[in-house]
Order: sequence, then structure tokens, then C-alpha cells
Amino acid sequence: MSPQQILVLDPAGADPDAEHQALRDRGPATLVDILGVRAWSVSDPDLLKQLLTSEDVSKDARAHWPDFAETVPTWPLALWVSVSNMFTAYGKEHSRLRRMVAPTLSARRTAALQTDIETLVNAILDDLGALPADETVDLREHLAYPLPIAVIGRLMGVPADRRPEFRTVVDTVFATHLTVEEQVANTATLYGLLDALIQIKRTEPGEDMTSSLIAARDEEGDGAALSDAELRDTLLLMLAAGYETTVNVIDAAVTALLTDPQQLAHVRSGRCTWQDVVEETLRHQPAIKHLPLRYARAGIALPDGQTIQTGDAILASYAAANRHPRWHSHADRFDATRPSKEHLAFGHGVHFCLGAPLARLEVTVVLRLLFERFPDIQLAAGPHELKRLPSLISNGHTTLPVRLRPTPAH
Repeated sequence: MSPQQILVLDPAGADPDAEHQALRDRGPATLVDILGVRAWSVSDPDLLKQLLTSEDVSKDARAHWPDFAETVPTWPLALWVSVSNMFTAYGKEHSRLRRMVAPTLSARRTAALQTDIETLVNAILDDLGALPADETVDLREHLAYPLPIAVIGRLMGVPADRRPEFRTVVDTVFATHLTVEEQVANTATLYGLLDALIQIKRTEPGEDMTSSLIAARDEEGDGAALSDAELRDTLLLMLAAGYETTVNVIDAAVTALLTDPQQLAHVRSGRCTWQDVVEETLRHQPAIKHLPLRYARAGIALPDGQTIQTGDAILASYAAANRHPRWHSHADRFDATRPSKEHLAFGHGVHFCLGAPLARLEVTVVLRLLFERFPDIQLAAGPHELKRLPSLISNGHTTLPVRLRPTPAH
């Protein structure tokens, strides 16, 4: 395939739906340019599931990406492929890291958080309810952000006064329009915050994820603890995955329901549940559009006759795959009543997101309580006026203006 045929992904993410359609139109997988790095974008959901479970596909860039050493110093997304945690691990190393982290996000621990989450949401809604009627509110800033930050902050033991700093640097991790220098500086700030948190918890451990990970030992292996790099990068993963993605799903769900009031009517009439809304949101607008990167450990023949060569980078294009017409009819339409809402928003296979149950719980609680408290809520801007995040990874809006209690004039 000639360089002229490579699709350059928009780092500003200005029109993701059109870009995802272009990917699907090019076949099951196509070569793309990601800020100067060439990779195979996979938008066919069945092929993507196959690759996500294949032993011939790795997430370990150091071991299986020949371009790693040359690329990392000058690539703005270097952090996404160079961290030392289960996100970039392969095989036995991935299994070791995942089993050390999994107890901190067990089903029991997640279910126990429901009451706390409801309390947090109600407190946020109380503050919003005190605002003057018909005032325009940025719901992303004043609801979608505060809840996940509070939840993951409590889970990790992040002091409340440090959470705004973590939010700023995590937002920047997902931005793909910045220079290498800007991202390097942001990473240094982020690691400084994480190192400070680890030091606090080493000195004064508590009932939190950070303290648990410091104390964790691989009981099924050699009994070793996480290395300093693994500990820091695992906390980075938990923070980023547990916060940014949930913000986006809340944003997308509220936007969908206010754009098409019939969907909200379906919930209120019992034709579908809030859980249905969450799953359709994850299908229609997954929090992560593209997830970098994976690498071929052997040649992989594609259905259209092309071959992903050994060492080639692979981009999981979840948003494009979720709307593939072979999986869903009228896939571009948000329909919470559709019988099948199969999606890949949380990945697939051994790297399936450990925090998926928590994200689903948070979004379900937010939607239920928000629309109970403010049944007449309206968008304060047209759907097409909402500005996309400047990211080819993160899928959301910069703001979500709404009127919680619109007056008759609106």
C-alpha cells in the first residue's frame, strides 16, 4: 500500500463519526498515521475481537515493536506505549500484574460503593439545584467530572486537595494536539504527583488502593511486590482509566437523551432501563475512540488479502468497530431499545477493563438521579454546536451546557 493511501487521523478529533466511517469504508483494517506513527487501524469488530485474543498480538512495545526505541523520544503519545503496567504487558507478565491489581476492583468492593456513589451524586445535584432557574450549567464540568474524580480519588486515597491537580494532568495525557515537549512536561508533573502519593501511603497506609498495591505480593508467583515503576504506572492506569472514561460516558449518555427525547420516554415508560441506556451509550459513543497500540508477533493475514507484518503496530479502533453494520442495523442511530447492544468499549479478552463494573455503576446512578431530580432538563446548545475534545483517543465534548429547570420561554 503506497503512502498516499495511508489515512492520517485527525489529532484534534474534530469529526470522529466521519473519520470512523472512512475507516470502515476502507475494509476490515487499513493503514493510518497516528501523529507520525504508522499503524493498522482495525474497524471490523469480528477481526478486532480475533486480534484482541490472539497470542500473535502483543501490547509490549519494548519486546515486540521494532520501532519503539526510535519512536518514543519524539512521539507525543510515547507514554501510552512506554508505561510499565498491565496495559502494556504481554503473556505471563500481564497475568502477574493483573492478578495483583484485580482484588482492588473486585465485584464485592465495587457493589459496596453504590451507596457512597449515590450520596456523592445527590450532594452534587443539591448544589446544582440551588442555582437560579433557567441558568445554563456546564454539566460536564459540574457533574460528569466531579463524581468520577471523587470516586477514584477515594479509592486511591488521593487527598481531596490534590485531586484537581491530578485531573489537569490526566486530561492532558488524553490530549493529542500537544507537542512532545508539552507531553514530556506533563508526564513529569504527573509522576511527581504519583510519587508524592506513594510516599504518603508508605508512611501512613490506609484502606485504599494505593496502600493495597504497595503491600501486594504475587502469591501465585515468586511472592514479589510490584517494582517502583510498576506501582507508579499501575496507579497512573487506575487513575486515567477510572476517571476520564467515566466522564465521557456520562457526557455521551446525557447528550444522547437530550438530543432525542424519545429515548428518555422509553426509559420512563419502562420500554428500556437505565442499564440499557448505558450499554447503548458505550456502543454508540464509547469513551475511547482508538486505543494505542498493539504489535504483531507474527504475520497476520487479513480477510481482504492484505497482511499485517511481524512488528507492525495495530490500533484498536473501538468506536468505528462498534458501529459496524454487520453487528448492528442503523448503527449510527442511538436506540436504547435495540435488542443487541454488543460493543467493544471496554476491550475484549485478557485486557478487558477491570473497572468496567464500576464505570457502569457510576453512570447508571448518575443518569437515574439526574433525570429524577431535573425531569425537564434541556440542552442549552444544539447538538452540532457541542465542541469535541481535541483528541483522537478520548471521545467527549469540551463542555455540555444544559438548563436544569428551563422556564416556559425555553
